[in-house]
Amino acid sequence: MPTVIVNDKPVEIGADEKLNCVQAAQRAGVEIPTYCWHPALSVVASCRMCLIEMGDKKPDGTIAMQPKLFPACQTPVKDGTVIVSNSEKVKQAQKGTLEYLLLNHPLDCPVCDQAGECFLQDYSYRYGRGYTRLQEPKTLKPDKDYIGDQITLFTDRCVMCTRCVRFTREISGTAELQVINRGSHEEIDIFPGEPCNNKLAGNVVDLCPVGALCSKDFLYKQRVWWLQTKSSTCPDCSTGCSIRVDQTGDVVKRLRPRHNPKAQGHFMCDDGRFGWKYIHGPDRLTQPEMRSPQGAKSHDWDAIQPALRAALEGAVTRKASAVAAVLSPWMTVEEAYLLAKWLKRLSPQTRLALGPVRKEGGDDCYPKDVRGKALPNPKFTIRHEKCPNRKGVELILQHFQGSVIPFDTLLSEVESNQVDTLFLTGGDPKGWITESQAAVLGKLKMLAVLDLLKSPATPKAHYVLAGGSFAEKDGTFINHAGLAQAIVKAIRSPENARPDGRILWELSGRRGLFHATNLRREIGQEVPSLAALSVGDLGEHGVLLTERPTVAAPVRGEKVTAS
Repeated sequence: MPTVIVNDKPVEIGADEKLNCVQAAQRAGVEIPTYCWHPALSVVASCRMCLIEMGDKKPDGTIAMQPKLFPACQTPVKDGTVIVSNSEKVKQAQKGTLEYLLLNHPLDCPVCDQAGECFLQDYSYRYGRGYTRLQEPKTLKPDKDYIGDQITLFTDRCVMCTRCVRFTREISGTAELQVINRGSHEEIDIFPGEPCNNKLAGNVVDLCPVGALCSKDFLYKQRVWWLQTKSSTCPDCSTGCSIRVDQTGDVVKRLRPRHNPKAQGHFMCDDGRFGWKYIHGPDRLTQPEMRSPQGAKSHDWDAIQPALRAALEGAVTRKASAVAAVLSPWMTVEEAYLLAKWLKRLSPQTRLALGPVRKEGGDDCYPKDVRGKALPNPKFTIRHEKCPNRKGVELILQHFQGSVIPFDTLLSEVESNQVDTLFLTGGDPKGWITESQAAVLGKLKMLAVLDLLKSPATPKAHYVLAGGSFAEKDGTFINHAGLAQAIVKAIRSPENARPDGRILWELSGRRGLFHATNLRREIGQEVPSLAALSVGDLGEHGVLLTERPTVAAPVRGEKVTAS
């Protein structure tokens, strides 16, 4: 195996791997500071923060070092490459680079949104000097809030790493950002009349290593050290971007992409990034409700759930084939499994259907050419299927029902009086049922709706169950490619709403508490097409359904709870 020596520590790399010195040092647990380098962008080696000493180990064991420093991001490694990142020569170069970058950088840390996760702060502390030799006034440059609808530019904070420029040229392909002027007058700007409003524009905020590019949506909202972060999966389309949910006080503040080579890579679209506001919107269902024929209402879970269970069991006893449930593609695999197994256990004659699958146009692929046409071999795709778990719910339906019944077919059966008892699940924040479709539901003897937001179906329901958003529950989403990823509870549901998994767990009469990891193991053992879930813990990058599961040994005292 090829071996690279990093600060006297040998590191083996793959025979076919093409790594630069920064990546090889990471394998050794050594940080080489960088501003301009990013693994998803081209290499420009402009910031000079990653300068290192390097050489080669000869066959006789001697080491020949090069006399000059090299940019680590631009220098590939091979067998025998020697990297030194902690010598006095390297340290002086790092201090000099940081002193240069700080010459005109404003002392904005107390008001800057990037404070707490800023490369300039971190590197100045680790590698810089504690003083400046500058005696002249700092050069001031005007801020630019016209860069885009979602981003603003604090020009004097910019260190000219050009990550944002390369992103709009290489990933989105829209090329709105550019470098204008030269020398100390260099600035990032847009082409006249062409703001950075492409559907991936928010990623330039994540790419900016300092506080130059900021999100208008998050600007001055919260200090990052007060935020609590959980890894999750974006529910906005079937791409299934891996994300981080940042919240404080049970209020979501922002979503950020999380690198996943199995899913979307390093980035996410703006629809997902900014599309979570419904979680705290005025249309949230925050209380369960049971309505009697006499008009009386109850908002007590302890009364509603036993009554609903008895009503469904009674309907099954009366005529099982007239009882049906609609499983929404916004449900997790665990929620769909709980509902499907419970109803099929009551009677195999109960019917299960797939909820409406919202689709918008075609897949939106990036990068694009100057005419807005997608180029071959896309680097990022926004899927036209706007639900996160259609594939996972269909696999549950095929296992328990044997087929996938469309929502419109079930509505026709309701209209023809073949179905008189219905359990509906929603979850689409942009609406999943029309007024005309909801009018058909008035013929039902019993209707229960489990949903996140108010919809035309909720006034028709005898039982309304206030569910949780993706940020309020644990579970599994399976994207278009069959990648099963975990969603993790980041906040508590508002008022008296509850996570859907807990509602269905208690409704189906299971004992104990809902636990997604244990339930995944049960699903993996019972549903052959979902055998990959038997690992329980899906990890940071998720598990492909085609992967052969390696079941971890159960924790002492832990067992799968069966119904």
